[in-house]
Amino acid sequence: MGPLSGIKVLDLSRILAGPWATQALADFGAEVIKIERPEGGDDTRSWGPPYLRSPDGRETREAAYFASTNRGKQSVAIDFSRPEGRDIVRRLAERADIFVENFKVGGLARMGLAYPDLAALNPRLIYCSISAFGQTGPAAAVPGYDAMIQGMGGLMSVTGLPDDEPGGGPQKTGIAVSDLMAGMYALAAILGALYEREHSGLGQFIDVALLDSQVAWLANQGLNYLATGRAPARHGNAHPNIVPYQSFVTADGYLMLAVGNDRQFEKFCEVAGLRGLSGDPRFATNAARVAHRTTLVPMLQAIIRERTTRAWLETLTGAQVPCGPINDIAQVFDEPQVKHRAMRIDLPHPSAGTVPGIRNPALFSRTALEYRAPPPLLGQHTDDVLSAHLGLGGEDLARLRGAGIIR
Repeated sequence: MGPLSGIKVLDLSRILAGPWATQALADFGAEVIKIERPEGGDDTRSWGPPYLRSPDGRETREAAYFASTNRGKQSVAIDFSRPEGRDIVRRLAERADIFVENFKVGGLARMGLAYPDLAALNPRLIYCSISAFGQTGPAAAVPGYDAMIQGMGGLMSVTGLPDDEPGGGPQKTGIAVSDLMAGMYALAAILGALYEREHSGLGQFIDVALLDSQVAWLANQGLNYLATGRAPARHGNAHPNIVPYQSFVTADGYLMLAVGNDRQFEKFCEVAGLRGLSGDPRFATNAARVAHRTTLVPMLQAIIRERTTRAWLETLTGAQVPCGPINDIAQVFDEPQVKHRAMRIDLPHPSAGTVPGIRNPALFSRTALEYRAPPPLLGQHTDDVLSAHLGLGGEDLARLRGAGIIR
């Protein structure tokens, strides 16, 4: 019994930001009903290769992308562009606690599925809309995806090497972090609204924008600008406010060194045989090291290059100096700590035999999370959900299916 056991979620979101939030709700024990188009469903079902493979090695039609963000949900295929399909969605919304959507602004209003429409039927409904630019403002109606938001929201301006270095220029991250963070902000807002409903008895409307989310999690870089009026520059793998806090080349690879305070720098210097550096006024404090970054970093690089990554990891970890390897993703899942924490999970799947996944990082002491179901096939639960929630019988379902309303 997860912490959200008994909560019902109607999920009309697609791609990543919304499904990321609703997958977490499913992980926490909520019943999540994913509404999809009968033809094709969520766009990410076809975002492959790679696709899941059956036990005999054949490719299924299920993209790994879709599987990464739809665990634990029930798929109900409804054509709600048609009046009878919209009526089914309304009836499900009457019985739901949470409604999540990421259509273009105004898209669901034209179908009578906006917050005012559904709140009139279910005043306790928490309705979360996720969009690129929010429900108001000059760009509200403009569509947008993660990559453009990373650029527009400032992330790419502080990611990558400086322009004057080989390979310099703005870079997007290797993961769609603007989408994922919008999903996390949506999750937090939904949980906050659930708590508030316990006092007021009422639901409310939540407006989450990818751009707002990206600007919000500029964090220290955003405040660096607001405090000084100077836009932060790109530092590659280095930190704008801490030195040394970056990657270094070793004798056989790379080391990520993360010295967070002056005591750790002193310990690093002892291990590296550079005791004199920690007492040098240019390097004795972090502020001094930041000011003399271009002098210090090449000195450290010359020393670090003399030993292997493993040798540095062993000696620095023993001295309590934070550092780590730069793993590829295969190496990540081979890390002893990752294995110990059981970050990989495997669930039975109707066409792939089993499907791998990555567990939710939250561990609860009493209401432990249970991963009850794999990512669903398109329309896999249409009959079960409409029968259980709306009381539709076999004849009703057959008629709707024959009319193309459901799949």
